[in-house]
Amino acid sequence: MSGHSKWATIKHKKGAADAKRGKLFAKLIKQVEVAARTGGGDLDSNPTLRTMFQKARDNSVPLDTIRNAVKRGTGELEGVNYETITYEGYAPGGVALLIECLTDNRNRSSGDVRSTLGKNGGSLAEPGAVAWQFERKGIVLVPTTVDEDELMMVALEAGAEDIVNEGEMWRVTTDPSDLPTVREAIDEGGITVQSADVAMLPTSTVEVADAGQVKQLMKLMDLLDDLDDVQDVHGNMDVPDEIMDAIAAE
Repeated sequence: MSGHSKWATIKHKKGAADAKRGKLFAKLIKQVEVAARTGGGDLDSNPTLRTMFQKARDNSVPLDTIRNAVKRGTGELEGVNYETITYEGYAPGGVALLIECLTDNRNRSSGDVRSTLGKNGGSLAEPGAVAWQFERKGIVLVPTTVDEDELMMVALEAGAEDIVNEGEMWRVTTDPSDLPTVREAIDEGGITVQSADVAMLPTSTVEVADAGQVKQLMKLMDLLDDLDDVQDVHGNMDVPDEIMDAIAAE
């Protein structure tokens, strides 16, 4: 299975605690603002904004807060001009990392990412060194308590590309532009959605089967994810279920 997908599920479970610290809210609001600045404030014509808007609502960000972020993005309210930067690196075990940032200070972001990698057994890579090992996809996670045939019928008819069993979750994969439509169809089918987002999925993976190394890797990814400018961290690790389950239970 994909260790990254399991890590994303663990992160989702930690979301309530992150929200209390304000970190998750701040990241989601920034994503909404940038989506509106890039593609406009209309949810119907801007699928990226629609996805970010729904992601913020899924994580209980107040509606007024989201609407104000959209207005800052479109220029109706004064806002910060964030830059999108993706850093590439390596983690322990030779795992490739993509670290997506939104920042108003490129030097701060690069310094924080480089320092966090260096202090935790990782390293920064040259642009293009690992990006070729990933592809951008829409991802909907649905509990495996849902009947597979029922989910498949709804999701595939709406344009989903694939459905994979990730243990506790079905991972529904879509083209990024189709994510809002597939998510909406699953919702309307009365099926519970745990999360829906655009992510970079690995096209090839590196097996990491040593529990100590996996913990070091998860710690690094968590520390990167906690940086204020970092929006998402993607890795191409392939970790045995029993190790990821043990980490999730800690």
